[in-house]
Amino acid sequence: MRPASLRARLTLLALLTTACWMILLAVGFNLFLGARLRAEADDLLRTRAEAVAATVQTSPGGTLTVRESRDDQVLDTDTWIYHGDHAVERPQAAAVVQEHADALAGTGERFSQLAEPLAIRFYALPILDRGHPVGTTVVAVALDPYQRMARLALVGSVGLTLFILLGISIVTGAVIRRALEPVTRMSTQAAEWSEHEIGQRFGTAERPTELAALAANLDALLDRLAAVVRHERQLSGELSHELRTPLAQIGAETELLLARPRSATEQRAAHTAIAAGVARMREIIETLLTTARMDIAEVPGRCDIAALLARLAGAASPEGPTIRVRSPARCVAGVPKEIVERILTPILDNARRYAATQITIAAENHDRAVRIAVGDDGPGVPADLTATLFEPGRRGDPHDGHDGAGLGLALARRLAHAAGGDVVLAETTAGATFEVLLPYG
Repeated sequence: MRPASLRARLTLLALLTTACWMILLAVGFNLFLGARLRAEADDLLRTRAEAVAATVQTSPGGTLTVRESRDDQVLDTDTWIYHGDHAVERPQAAAVVQEHADALAGTGERFSQLAEPLAIRFYALPILDRGHPVGTTVVAVALDPYQRMARLALVGSVGLTLFILLGISIVTGAVIRRALEPVTRMSTQAAEWSEHEIGQRFGTAERPTELAALAANLDALLDRLAAVVRHERQLSGELSHELRTPLAQIGAETELLLARPRSATEQRAAHTAIAAGVARMREIIETLLTTARMDIAEVPGRCDIAALLARLAGAASPEGPTIRVRSPARCVAGVPKEIVERILTPILDNARRYAATQITIAAENHDRAVRIAVGDDGPGVPADLTATLFEPGRRGDPHDGHDGAGLGLALARRLAHAAGGDVVLAETTAGATFEVLLPYG
């Protein structure tokens, strides 16, 4: 069955991967060890056979004579010397072993093996006289010690594999658990913030690369959620304001109808007013329901700043100052685009009015906020006006031929405050620059 938790899946994956490698290593090691043991057994047989052959002399008549040597007892163990197919010297051995050795006489140089009843390996080496074979030396060695060593190595490799897998299981589980703890804490923290402190963010504190990416994604999710909440609050406020007027009219007309008798003409007028109020309320409610049923692809309450600035710059009159826009590819504010446009419009109008040749609009993502700087190369704002610049009805020069009422900057700042941002006058050495700060979306 597939494990339910990610930690269990990662641990199982690590165990399976390690097990596969350990099995391959164990199989390879045991195959190599088996081949090496067989080679050592063959080398031992070849060395003994050559040593025995060196003690055999051939007389001119073709008779074989075995010289006694100092290690004669060692050399005679499991050793047969044949003249043709006649045994000149043979050890005490089981009948089946003796038969196998006899069968090797005169067969040339070769290895052979007896599996039952004992695992014994044989080697036959021809005895040559002037290049012609006259006899055969057959030696044997029991393979039981080699097989015991191979079995011991197999058991040891299996035990080592199991021990390593157990250790890896414990260590991997602990490492993965510790590695996933920050993810659990961050997801829990994001869930709590989304319910109670929607303005909190993880920020850009130093973290491992993966956790930094997770923090950025969670912050972006909280930004979108905050934008939706602001949008819903604004929509609720606007709807309540729109419904209050027809509802008050219906209530007033109803009270007048009940307060005193009225003529037929007055009753028809009252009924018409009530019907109009009801129709207005129905229209507002239908608009609300239609909006709720719409399949909106984008998150409401957000604005693509780069696209909006490009549109505003493109809509400017070619006869006015040049407008240059700088914005990152991804720059999203958590404020509806209609509100952002209403904030920027009076600021751009002022910049076009006072700019000499050029207006610069620069947007950037700054500390979980969007900052839009609108600057011009005009005369700038007089020092005595900076303190009261955003007051309603305040104008820089009442005699400049402009018929405005001095409400543009005040309205822009009020809208920015309502959206969780601000509009300020930046300090510059030339011209005037207004900065619009909006929450990130």
